[in-house]
Amino acid sequence: MSDRATLPSVRAIALVARREFVTQVQKKSFLISNAVVLLVIIGGIVAASVLSGTDDESSSKVGIVGDQSLSEALVAAGDAVGNPVEVTEVGDEQAARRQVENGHLDVALLPGADGAVTAITKSQIDAPLRIVLDGAVAAQAQTEALATQGVDASQLAQDTSSAAVIVDAIDPPDPERGQRIALSMAVVVLLYMQILAFGMYVAMGVVEEKSSRVVELLLSTLRPLQLLWGKVIGIGAVGLAQLTVYGVVGVSAGTSTGVLTLGGTAWGTLVGTLGWFVLGFAFFAVLYAAAGSMVSRQEDVNSTAMPLTILVMGMFFAAFFSSQDPEGTLSNVLSWIPPFSAILMPLRIAAGVATPTQVVTTVALMLVVTVAMSAVAARIYQRSILRMGKTVSWREALAR
Repeated sequence: MSDRATLPSVRAIALVARREFVTQVQKKSFLISNAVVLLVIIGGIVAASVLSGTDDESSSKVGIVGDQSLSEALVAAGDAVGNPVEVTEVGDEQAARRQVENGHLDVALLPGADGAVTAITKSQIDAPLRIVLDGAVAAQAQTEALATQGVDASQLAQDTSSAAVIVDAIDPPDPERGQRIALSMAVVVLLYMQILAFGMYVAMGVVEEKSSRVVELLLSTLRPLQLLWGKVIGIGAVGLAQLTVYGVVGVSAGTSTGVLTLGGTAWGTLVGTLGWFVLGFAFFAVLYAAAGSMVSRQEDVNSTAMPLTILVMGMFFAAFFSSQDPEGTLSNVLSWIPPFSAILMPLRIAAGVATPTQVVTTVALMLVVTVAMSAVAARIYQRSILRMGKTVSWREALAR
């Protein structure tokens, strides 16, 4: 008893936390699995960058035989409708037909008399390319007709350039919506995996010490709550460090390859995600520790941890269904309710739909509920950690 009294609580918790942190990060399985995950993250982002780069090669290939005056009109029409056209000169009709047949050209054009143009294609002309061809041929014919009548087509275009429709959208589309959804989904998956995995690490660590009787030795110099908080903080620090590395590597790879153009938003989302991980992990870790203290064998820990696992999975599915509509009722309502806030608020922040008031209020609510759950879990842990034999149910643990 005197040893307990002479060991300051902060120092005792720090010693336990350090032991848990070092034990976890020195495991070969931990190092290997993280190396594999990082390679997968980098490889996936690089692959996405390479695949997205193929869009630059999607321009339609058009060959023109003879008079090349239509070339400029084709390029301009293609750029105007978002279907780029690559124009090449072809020597004669036979060469044009061969290049279309072997796939080197999508279409070959044979300008004729009176502005008529024959289009040679292998099967049929795609609708977007047909729009480009029709528009270019019509524009070229109009330019030649105006020139015949002595009208300067370029001056006419300049004089009429201001005659355009100006769109005033009440709810304009977000060009970055796809990236925001992808970012929010990555946040949801990472938080789900980290909270679930490291929560179970806490429970398994508690029951391992209890079943091997190591806890009795530790409690000869430590108070139960010192051991509990040391374990939670140590394992939580490992989870936070892991999540930080995943996030930094992912955002860095995404921005450097051009897959992710929301640089500032992505880094801000990462910082917010780390903060919400701390809140979510603190909420669940103490409860997982309580679940571990209620059993004497590792085989039984799943039975007491099952309600917590179901709750974490429920949070994940709620966030998953909300990811396509972050502004929807489901996302908005559940994001106010702890512990759903821990996974839904980062999603809403990444999607750009969370207000500062909501962020501050949900953080405060999460802190209050986490403190309350910590008090309950600590009492269960204190009462159950030295009990051996029969598994203690949640009802029995809460009723004591």
